[in-house]
Amino acid sequence: MKRFGLGCLLALMVAIAPAWAVFIDTPLGDPAAEARAQRLMQDLRCLVCQNQSIRDSNASLARDLRVIVRERIGAGDSDEQAMAYIVNRYGDWVLLDPPFKLTTLGLWIGPFVLLGLAGLGVVVILRRRRQQPAPAPAPLSAQEQARLAALLDETE
Repeated sequence: MKRFGLGCLLALMVAIAPAWAVFIDTPLGDPAAEARAQRLMQDLRCLVCQNQSIRDSNASLARDLRVIVRERIGAGDSDEQAMAYIVNRYGDWVLLDPPFKLTTLGLWIGPFVLLGLAGLGVVVILRRRRQQPAPAPAPLSAQEQARLAALLDETE
């Protein structure tokens, strides 16, 4: 019974071992090629994390993109060819610094348009406030006037 329990424990450990696995990237053999790959990875966005480069991300998709970059560099592609391959596959969204062109115009001009609209909204609200007269205070009731007179008499 003891052996059976140890056997089950061993089988369970073997079954869940991939969950403990850490994906370690295999660098290119040439240090210059690896440095080029690292520079390219710094410019590519992790499609899962979205604000992190694939070089810094631990997501499995980022790891896959790192493998692709290394494969392209290892195959003899130039930096531009490797980037073009990735961009053709995933679109301009994969670039952390997208190019200025018609399809990315919203990314570049959108924040300025939103800032302008917010400023315009503030101006409109301030003008409306200036144009509206301040509401007159409500007159005091007889009870409030009596209390006010009593308070003023106490202070004198």
